[in-house]
Amino acid sequence: MYRPSLLRFRILASTCVLSLIACAQGAAVAATPSIQDGQTVAFMGDSITAVGWGLPYGYIHFVVNGLNAIGIHVTPIPAGISGQTSRDMLARIKSDIISKKPDWMTLSCGVNDVWHGVEGVDLENYKKNISSIVDQCQAAGIHVIILTSTRIGEEDNDMNRKLVSYNDFLRQLAGEKHCLLADLNAAEQAALAKLHADPHQKYLTVDGVHMNVLGNRMMARGILEAIGVDDKLFPKIEQAWLDAPNGGQVEYSLSYRGDIPLTLRESDTLDAIAAARHQSTSDLLNGLFVTSLVKVIKNEMPATQGGIQPAAEKEFAAGVAALLKENASAAAAK
Repeated sequence: MYRPSLLRFRILASTCVLSLIACAQGAAVAATPSIQDGQTVAFMGDSITAVGWGLPYGYIHFVVNGLNAIGIHVTPIPAGISGQTSRDMLARIKSDIISKKPDWMTLSCGVNDVWHGVEGVDLENYKKNISSIVDQCQAAGIHVIILTSTRIGEEDNDMNRKLVSYNDFLRQLAGEKHCLLADLNAAEQAALAKLHADPHQKYLTVDGVHMNVLGNRMMARGILEAIGVDDKLFPKIEQAWLDAPNGGQVEYSLSYRGDIPLTLRESDTLDAIAAARHQSTSDLLNGLFVTSLVKVIKNEMPATQGGIQPAAEKEFAAGVAALLKENASAAAAK
């Protein structure tokens, strides 16, 4: 089972990279988005969707925050379960989606059908399962947005080649059933083609499958484009994403492991500070944590603050806040 708390999250959301993704996905311009203010949106999927809701910088939060930024307020119904295939989602479509009567449902399914090998779902049964999911939802008056499956490893491999026929089917089905289509696989491939400097590095994911901050934003943009959000509104949406509480998260790792929640704008600022000092962001934060730890021990603070670790973490958070404030003051003085 995917455990996001055990992974090291790298903040990669620079303005330059986001621009590349925007270009890769193209513009879908419409005067009025299909999803309207006050509607309910269900998000059916596997662990990518579970993490998309479970983490504050998951794609579901970006979709909801993005719509909110342009005056469309929706109620999300998260329905992602780790490890599930089309067979599993079909088995719970009535209880987890239809019974809750959403106006819309996004359907993200296919990665595990291929990734799980013999325990997955072959193409013909996948077609039957997905068709049944769509048919049941539409019969219940639910509008369906089909998401093509993102890659299984950012590099070219046998599983991604097998996934092609599954995604081709999804594109065909969306046309036949008059569903909106968010072609996230095509967007991911186009973005990776521009981003890749090293095929062994991860750019949009933390492990080749589950999205990092940048990958989640790519998914959210693809969904928003699919529902017809005007391309001219994305600068406003992206500004809202940058300032969303806990939208970015930086992990530091020494004797203790922990993380500090930040906005994406703050995360990007730390990246810029580290680059100006010719350091990685990780090295910058680790150095700050060492300073915090030494201060705590030297001042004998643990006795009054419940121990070394919580005292050091509190001092570290204060140090990060001071660093960001100092940088903002310096920028304002220029």
